[in-house]
Amino acid sequence: MTDARLASLSAALPALRLLTEPAELEHYGRDWTRRWQPAPLAIALPESVEEVQAVVRWAKANAVAVVPSGGRTGLSGGAVAAKGELVVSLERMNKVLGFDAVDRTLTVQAGIPLQLAQEAAREHGLQYPVDFAARGSCSIGGNIATNAGGIRVVRYGNTREWVAGLKLVTGSGELLEVGRALVKNSSGYDLRHLAIASEGTLGIVVEATLRLTDPPPPTNVMLLALPSFDALMQVFAAFRARLQLQAFEFLTDVALKHVLAHGAQAPFAESHPFYVVTEFASDEASEAEALAAFEQCLEQGLVSDGVISASDAQAAQLWRLREGITESLARYVPYKNDVSVRISAMPAFLAETQALLGREYPQFEVVWFGHIGDGNLHINILKPEAMAQDAFVTGCERVTKLLAQVLQAHGGSISAEHGIGLVKKPYLGCTRSEAEIAVLRGIKTVLDPAGIMNPGKLFDP
Repeated sequence: MTDARLASLSAALPALRLLTEPAELEHYGRDWTRRWQPAPLAIALPESVEEVQAVVRWAKANAVAVVPSGGRTGLSGGAVAAKGELVVSLERMNKVLGFDAVDRTLTVQAGIPLQLAQEAAREHGLQYPVDFAARGSCSIGGNIATNAGGIRVVRYGNTREWVAGLKLVTGSGELLEVGRALVKNSSGYDLRHLAIASEGTLGIVVEATLRLTDPPPPTNVMLLALPSFDALMQVFAAFRARLQLQAFEFLTDVALKHVLAHGAQAPFAESHPFYVVTEFASDEASEAEALAAFEQCLEQGLVSDGVISASDAQAAQLWRLREGITESLARYVPYKNDVSVRISAMPAFLAETQALLGREYPQFEVVWFGHIGDGNLHINILKPEAMAQDAFVTGCERVTKLLAQVLQAHGGSISAEHGIGLVKKPYLGCTRSEAEIAVLRGIKTVLDPAGIMNPGKLFDP
């Protein structure tokens, strides 16, 4: 607390909790990328919207940059504080504020973990359907900041579809209440959607009103073994034609190898090159349709084996093979690509990308998995143990430039659900035109005139 600026912040907000110990700065100053050395000024942990507003006003007056912080499970460097920024962590703002049975909405503070929001919805006989493996640690505010997707986008869509309204503290410390849970609202620009996926560059999401829906139907999970990469989209088409899919995820034998080494149970006696985990609404008719789709694909040589869950425990085991990938790879600190194209463009994109990575990464282990049902691929490159980190990242960035060109040719995006942050900033131009980026800059200037909100993320000041 020897910094004069922090002394003035403490004087202005004596009840505000501030952390300055080195271990705390290290913990709150980074996300899952682990590529930048954390160096924040301090960590502020407000407990109310009013405290957040006061902190932002202080930051503007003292020209201190602010990095909003949720669960810091991001993979693009969006929550990194490496240049003396004040980290504003919302982890103490983690309460359910209200439930509306008529509108079927749940209002929460932005720091609440996704899993707790899901549990709160279930207490009222409903569900908040956005879901992914980091549900226990990621926050609703962070989900909104990146428009997070996850494993059930094929059925329910991204976070954006489930945010009925939110409160945003802008870079001037003003509080905007946008959306207001209206089903219809044609009264000008929808500022709610500007805030969603803005990565904290326009302000800090402090509250959200989430749309809820009916509880999910009973489901079954099926694991399919595929003999070739080319079969992937054909299998997807066959199952989508017959079933109400809740999820359709794929992984490679390399990904499965790491999950099994991390403690998961092998699903088949033999190894196969590719796998699909699919979940579908379950009743007697749909189970018959699932088996018919499997037999059709088997006859056509598109699948070589399969297993369908016979219990909730077995379904959880099958899902672990997909959801455990990221955790099983964490010790390697992999270089990650998170890309998307239209589903119709996926076959051509997959073929071109597989050829590109096979050609450019002959010496690296590449782990593929992703949400094929919504056109999203995750590509993880593992660093050889003897290779220096800087040389590894430089090599990967060279290939990412080539990958970005392929994405541009297919009308895709360099970031499907993890945001741009620091990692993907150099490739934004392959996803957005110069005119679009100019508009994005203009919007930021209006909502953050002093340029203090997460500067350097998404694009340079």
